[in-house]
Amino acid sequence: MEPLYEGKAKRLYATDDPNVLRMEYKDEATAFNALKKAEFANKGRLNTAITLAIYRMLEARGVETHLVDKVDDINLLVKKVDILLVEVIVRNFAAGSFCKRVGVEEGTQFKQPIVEFSYKSDEYGDPLINEDYAREMGLATPEECAELKRKALVVNEVMVDFFQRCGLKLVDFKIEFGRTKDDEAKIVLADEISPDTCRLWDLETGKKLDKDRFRQDLGDVMEAYEEVLKRVEKELS
Repeated sequence: MEPLYEGKAKRLYATDDPNVLRMEYKDEATAFNALKKAEFANKGRLNTAITLAIYRMLEARGVETHLVDKVDDINLLVKKVDILLVEVIVRNFAAGSFCKRVGVEEGTQFKQPIVEFSYKSDEYGDPLINEDYAREMGLATPEECAELKRKALVVNEVMVDFFQRCGLKLVDFKIEFGRTKDDEAKIVLADEISPDTCRLWDLETGKKLDKDRFRQDLGDVMEAYEEVLKRVEKELS
């Protein structure tokens, strides 16, 4: 079956239900807007399992997601949504592009979380935007931007606490949202939550257990993802 959509890390397929899609997680890894690429055995399986566990945990705490059910080790059923082209980044500590832009030392803790918006566009390298950009580009209304920020901060609050119990520091993360296609047309959390989209550092050692191991050529990429899954499953068991 041909995918309806193929991104850098996932493929989407139609199902018998027009309102439900099958999301397949790939073993491919990309960084720096796909300028760096590699393939890692089991990456799709690990990110599927981590996303499934985190989404179920978030839903149990009142966060609505597009998750429907698990199909197998690399496939999830998800609600069909219109993805908003406004990605939301929440930063609890300085890292990555934030440090490069403003020169703050990596690991600096912020007094309160920083929320950023970026334009979901491979062509333009996912540039930072604000509510005015989103409004004028027709990406989201001011009310929707406020809702995205509010929902992202709720997700952050839940995940900071959860990952801390896993012995992990949630440094930052990127999430996406979509509008459901039912009569209510609600905005729900979509895409994935995994070491591909979160920076996670060991609380005791500071070891990076996320895609920075690939970005920065630190090695042991899948071992880090395995460790995250092990801790997540242990906390939820």
